[in-house]
Formats: sequence, structure tokens, C-alpha cells
Amino acid sequence: MKYPQIPYSRPVLTDEELKSRSQSFYKMMNERRSVREFSNRDVPDEVIDAILLTASTAPSGAHKQPWTFCVVRSAEIKKKIREAAEKEEYESYNSRMPQDWLEDLAPLGTDWRKPFLETAPALIVVFKRSYENVNGLKKNNYYVTESVGLACGFLLAAIHNAGLASLTHTPSPMNFLAQVLNRPENEKPFLLIPIGYPAEGCMVPDLARKPISDIVIRY
Repeated sequence: MKYPQIPYSRPVLTDEELKSRSQSFYKMMNERRSVREFSNRDVPDEVIDAILLTASTAPSGAHKQPWTFCVVRSAEIKKKIREAAEKEEYESYNSRMPQDWLEDLAPLGTDWRKPFLETAPALIVVFKRSYENVNGLKKNNYYVTESVGLACGFLLAAIHNAGLASLTHTPSPMNFLAQVLNRPENEKPFLLIPIGYPAEGCMVPDLARKPISDIVIRY
């Protein structure tokens, strides 16, 4: 079955308008940082909904949209997530991570303690859906990891654009998230993102991003 087609149009901008818009967006996004100190100030549901709708505009394999976004506000569930995450992180920092990995993390000042999982007003837990159950039949999704990764990129940009802070947290392994949130077998945890306002006096590492000469090759 072929999808019906509709006209697609975008305003044709001048070169100067293109430069202005692309440069202003870059300037805004270049201010984004990963934050580990959050205020407990609340964020309206309408804001989070709009951010997630933006994430859902990402392209996906065969337009299957193989993602589920779980918004966790419950203090009880956030506490369970923190306890389980810290258990895994303690093992990682003390026995799983090789020395070179620990050395690479050292400048960021991170450790196994994750208080932000309870302090942030909301956690967005992203799950990837490897298949769907349709009328009792298993229907595979395609390019699931790539599709969900794209959606998470859109999500982080939308969070920053809204004026909020976030952190891409990847406790390893993450299977406890599916258990705590009682997700079905076709969903696997992909990313845990605290979202909210930065705490007053929040500090972040003074990092520099690679220059364009290091990341772009022109042919």
C-alpha cells in the first residue's frame, strides 16, 4: 500500500537568511552542556509534551517510529531508578571500567553517585522497540538503533531550545529500567535523560569542542 502524497514546500531563503539562521542556531546549540546539578523546580507537562513531539519528528526506518518515551515524575519511582543505577555504576567504576576509561572520565568529575536522578523534576527514559505485536504477529522494525539515536538528538536539541538542561545518562547495564518501569519485552532501554532547570550556582567542565577542520572532510 502506497502512502498518499502531499505537496512539500519550504520558503526559499536568500543566502544571507540561510547564513543568519544556521549561524544563530549553531550559536544557541553551542551553549548546550551536560548538567549534573539540577534544581527541583517543576517543568510544566505541556513543555515536556512539546519537547517529546519534536523528538518524534525524527526520521525512522520505514517510518516505524520505534521509540517509547517514559516520563518519570514519581518520587518513589525516581528513587528506585537512582538506587538501581547507582548499584550498576558502583560496579562499573570499581571493577568494570578499564583504567583508560576512568582516566578519560576524570576531567568530568563523575563518579557512581547519581543524586540528580532524584533531584531533577522529570526523567525521560527512552526505549527502543525492536518489533511490534500486531494482531498476534511479530512485526520487525528497521534501523532501530539509528532511528532512536536520531530521535534522541532531536530531543536534546528541543530540551535546550526550550531553555532547560539535560544529561545523557547511560548506566550499564540498563535492563533495570525495563524492570522498574514494567516495559514489555519488545522494548529495550536506550537512554536515561534527566530534564529540568540547572541548580543555582551549577558548574560544568570548561570543555572545548573540536574545530570544523577536525570534523569535516570536503571532496
